[in-house]
Amino acid sequence: MTTYPNCKINLGLHVVGRRADGYHDLETVFLPVHDLFDELEIAENDTLQIVQEGIVLDNAPEDNLCTHAWRLLHDEFNIPLVSIRLKKNIPFGAGLGGGSSDAAFTLKMLNEMFSLGLNDNALEQRAARLGADCAFFIRNKVAYATGIGDVLEPLEVDMNAYRIVIEISEGEHVSTKEAYGGLKHDLFGAPRPDLREAVRRPIGEWRQLIVNDFEVSVLPAHPAIAALKEDMYVRGALYASMTGSGAAVFGIFEK
Repeated sequence: MTTYPNCKINLGLHVVGRRADGYHDLETVFLPVHDLFDELEIAENDTLQIVQEGIVLDNAPEDNLCTHAWRLLHDEFNIPLVSIRLKKNIPFGAGLGGGSSDAAFTLKMLNEMFSLGLNDNALEQRAARLGADCAFFIRNKVAYATGIGDVLEPLEVDMNAYRIVIEISEGEHVSTKEAYGGLKHDLFGAPRPDLREAVRRPIGEWRQLIVNDFEVSVLPAHPAIAALKEDMYVRGALYASMTGSGAAVFGIFEK
């Protein structure tokens, strides 16, 4: 079985506060982008085999989230051994959720291949154990997300008249540790527009309404990312932003 796990972008990202467990509560809108995707092939096999192709990852195959997804269902349902071939096209460490998407698609594929009978709610619960935004990719539809990104509320956002351009400045990388370490704590709880209402406004108004809190510290530390965002506007983007904790920047243009 072969599928094509797609990436996501964040329309706004508010860091609400720090939790007792060390994570942060967030508010964001996840938007799936289907033009940028990985290739994931899974087949039943005599041994557990994981092959990674495409963009070179910074982890061993046995530590890949696809492997973790298989182990999760194997431990619960004793599913058979499989071979997994993952061709990476989505850059990692860019705020695009590629690894989370791969893990969620792995769960969905194994559920179908071995007739486990898990519905979307059950798959979301298991996906959330693999990563904060994994659950989003189970339904893979626009959603308003809270908690650590795992509490999802369906949202209608019509993007049919627009195209999304995603770019990364060469050599730029923003670690999660750096992004969270640079957070301005005076933003926690600061009054800001409700993202659910903001994304219903004309996209030309989003520049004044929708912000990504990580930009406050990341853009000054990474001038190339800031320049890329500004260049999106120079090229005619109606809205541009860093996605997630960076380093990818997206621009929304009229078709």
